[in-house]
Amino acid sequence: MRIVIAEDTVLLREGLAGLLEDAGHEIVARVGDAQALMAVVAEHEPDLAIVDVRMPPDYEDEGMRAAADIRRAHPHTAVLVLSQHVETRHTLELVGAGGFGYLLKHRVLDVDDFLDAARRVSEGGSALDPEVVATLLSPQPHEDMLSELTPREREVLALMAEGRTNAAIAKRPWLTERTVETHVRSILGKLGLPISGDDHRRVLAVLAYLRASAV
Repeated sequence: MRIVIAEDTVLLREGLAGLLEDAGHEIVARVGDAQALMAVVAEHEPDLAIVDVRMPPDYEDEGMRAAADIRRAHPHTAVLVLSQHVETRHTLELVGAGGFGYLLKHRVLDVDDFLDAARRVSEGGSALDPEVVATLLSPQPHEDMLSELTPREREVLALMAEGRTNAAIAKRPWLTERTVETHVRSILGKLGLPISGDDHRRVLAVLAYLRASAV
């Protein structure tokens, strides 16, 4: 993979670069702000941009806005954003386009999971941090769209929303792939959603439905 990294903290930026290079990937640019990020993406057309959500000059949501711009202007460049805290603005829209991931920064410490998330995103899928998923799926005070799901179905739905395939979910010790398929059919049926062979699109449909129903 050809990767650009946009992170204003030099130590983290260099740490990410070293980790990814050790895994065999090429770092084509390293920058510290959103403006420079857009320039290097336009210049290099990388496979993946790893982007901090908050960067200079305002340290608000520059990275998330840059991620949306990248996905619109450079559809072949996937984006994996990193953040200290959960920020859901723009998240659903970006997940809906594919080639997008959102992890909290401490997840980088689990190197294998981080590299797997980067791979999934670069291949056009999604990778959402469990804490981001929990926020997106949290029930609203006036209506809980998850109320008909069993506790096990809720667990499966959360894993689906992270961007994991049925086969990946079935690696959990309490599930087989056949059981996962049964749970998925039940979840989609209870939510009134069509069953699709595309795991990524199916998860997006569930998330979009739940969020739209909760406003």
